[in-house]
Amino acid sequence: MNLRQRRQTQFSFVYVLVAIALMWLFNEFIFRPFIIQRTQVSYDQFREDLEQGRIDEVVLGEDLIIYVMGAEEGESLEVRNTVPVGDRELISDLLAQGVTFRARAPSSGLLTTLLGWLIPFIPLLIIWYLIFQRMGGGGNLLSFGKSRAQEISGEMTGVTFENVGGINEVEVELKEIIDFLKHPERFTKMGAKLPKGVLLVGPPGTGKTLVAKATAGEAGVPFFSLSGSDFVEMFVGVGAARVRDLFEQAKEKAPCIVFIDEIDAIGQARAQAGVVQMHDEREQTLNQLLTEMDGFDPNTGVIIMAATNRPEVLDKALLRPGRFDRQIQVTPPSEGGRLQILKIHIRDVPLADGVDLERLAQITAGFSGADLANIVNEAALMAVRHGHDKVTSADFDLAIERVVAGLQRKEPLGEELRRKVAYHEGGHALVAALLPHTEPVHKVSIIPTTKGALGYTLQMPDEDRYLMGEATLKERLVVLLGGRAAEMLVFDEVSTGAANDLERATDIARRMITEFGMSEVLGPVRYTPPAGFGYLGTQTGLRQDLSPETTAKVDSEVRKIVSEAQGRALELLKTHREGLEHLAQLLQANEVVTGEEVYATLDSGIKPKIAAKPTSA
Repeated sequence: MNLRQRRQTQFSFVYVLVAIALMWLFNEFIFRPFIIQRTQVSYDQFREDLEQGRIDEVVLGEDLIIYVMGAEEGESLEVRNTVPVGDRELISDLLAQGVTFRARAPSSGLLTTLLGWLIPFIPLLIIWYLIFQRMGGGGNLLSFGKSRAQEISGEMTGVTFENVGGINEVEVELKEIIDFLKHPERFTKMGAKLPKGVLLVGPPGTGKTLVAKATAGEAGVPFFSLSGSDFVEMFVGVGAARVRDLFEQAKEKAPCIVFIDEIDAIGQARAQAGVVQMHDEREQTLNQLLTEMDGFDPNTGVIIMAATNRPEVLDKALLRPGRFDRQIQVTPPSEGGRLQILKIHIRDVPLADGVDLERLAQITAGFSGADLANIVNEAALMAVRHGHDKVTSADFDLAIERVVAGLQRKEPLGEELRRKVAYHEGGHALVAALLPHTEPVHKVSIIPTTKGALGYTLQMPDEDRYLMGEATLKERLVVLLGGRAAEMLVFDEVSTGAANDLERATDIARRMITEFGMSEVLGPVRYTPPAGFGYLGTQTGLRQDLSPETTAKVDSEVRKIVSEAQGRALELLKTHREGLEHLAQLLQANEVVTGEEVYATLDSGIKPKIAAKPTSA
């Protein structure tokens, strides 16, 4: 028996002794007095009940007389007890009253006493057992302090870098660690030390967990996987105990990889001095993790990998060199990476002739690996729904539309509403086709979707964009307000259909001013907090130290930019009113218009762009 097992045995034995002592104290000083005092009466009361004939049955014991009343008269049954006082006339009086009586055998000793203690606690023990079993104790009532990490041998993960696409830069970063695990002597003889921690950060769906599994599969070492939320429970100290147990297991299996998914659950920054902190258990868990990571021997062969999409909330002590030595960005794939991912996911999908994966990779800019996997699956479902033997290009187009815009609803729009939506979407599409820096129009539809849109204009980029100039952003605003401008031009009023367009346009205009410095009035100054960017969204609120005058100027500039964009959209539609009318009629007749048909309505000589964000009504 090793030291760890002896400690667990001593820990369990002490708890059993404490539990027995508590049960005895409860039985002697709480349970038994409570039961007795509830029904005990004086001996005089007992004699009075006997003389008046209210007693039906009596049980005589050494130190207790128990009697039952109301058993024959249909009254509610009442049980009382009293202490005997050596009354010699009691038997004769019981016989005279015709009361049934019997004697109770004396206590049989220690066994009966122990049973009297234990029986009341059987329901509590059962409940205790069920609670700890639900908490992952595996039937052992004292195993809640053990780690919940699942161990998988490297080859059993079934994932290598061949199964992961679009991570060329990440793969280069991780190959060095894999070489260290496979051939540590090459590095140790040069005095190199194994990195203790690797933190994978990136937006949701980019494959951080898959990258960790592929690393374990390539290295061929044991792989421990668990989530950050698996550490913390309702009991204080459980998280720290599980961290210790996890690292003890890892040391025994070295070389190995320990992967903690969503580490922000336990790694959030600790409270500053003077700030009320209500998460002491989480802080204890974090402190234990910091201690274990920094306490490893340099060449034990244990690597801690973690993943998060909230790196900005992690504690600085967790991110310093010596703990997470490397931070690897897992970003959405480029066009070449999307092509690799699509090829991986279509291995078991029969494709029809004419399916162009390069085109799919081109028009899905900004999509993550999870998005692309979902598109392939949706395309296969579409093919089955339509009775196809193979997945066609049309199935992929419908799948992309479903992911971006939502599932089409079958209820048709009314005639008047249909006409308004047609002009609205026609305005979006026509403005997008006229402006030089906008994304190409792929499809326009006035079929309502399950995401609440009455119609949508689908634009798909022809290349990845990493930077956008002021002119491009302003043209995006013009496209967003093209539907509202069309309503103003045709119906002399605006509707609620442009609510989402106004929200997105206002957000872009505010960011142009407060984050990108694109305002002559306010100048090249950032007015949002420093942590404005994150993988789970963008913080667009203003800094708290701004003056009311500056805040008013920001609002004025936002209003000015949005108003100018609406005016520009209105002028474009006035100039091309004939094209707007033709496109609206085409939409009312067919419900769906392709990008080529949109460009064909223009007489300005603009060449159709090669057809993802929809602009919805």
